[in-house]
Amino acid sequence: MAVRIIAADDLHFAALIAGTPLPGLGVADGGIESPEVLAMLRDLAATIRPQFAPAAWVIVHDAEIVGLCSLVAPPDAGTIHIGYGIAASRRRHGHASAGVQAVAEWARHDLRVSRVAAETALDNLPSQRVLEQSGFTRTGIRIDHEDGALICWGLALD
Repeated sequence: MAVRIIAADDLHFAALIAGTPLPGLGVADGGIESPEVLAMLRDLAATIRPQFAPAAWVIVHDAEIVGLCSLVAPPDAGTIHIGYGIAASRRRHGHASAGVQAVAEWARHDLRVSRVAAETALDNLPSQRVLEQSGFTRTGIRIDHEDGALICWGLALD
């Protein structure tokens, strides 16, 4: 499987929101996510990017964008916090694991980053498997006022 990540900029987000391809890159059938969620992620990346870039990556299989991985908050003391998603039409093919592993590999070579963190819902077993397969370990549980109980995960890069 030829999965790679590309730093996502405003052009990538605009194409994903519009559901249009970029030169040399198609978009998975049905798109990656709703335009509203993509717009929120674009705005979040634009907020983080002046402090830390890249702030998001498209996950590409062959020449098709199949998902997105992004920072969900500004980095904190060497820790980047990521979230990720794969187009519904491309799930269960290993793209999420490959994308998360590619971001972790990128982070290993960035001296600003010493740890990657993520969170999953208690009932999101596929996402938990992605993190386990990517070498993350459970670090605790926290309660979010919007999302409820979340499992916290971490991957030390030393």
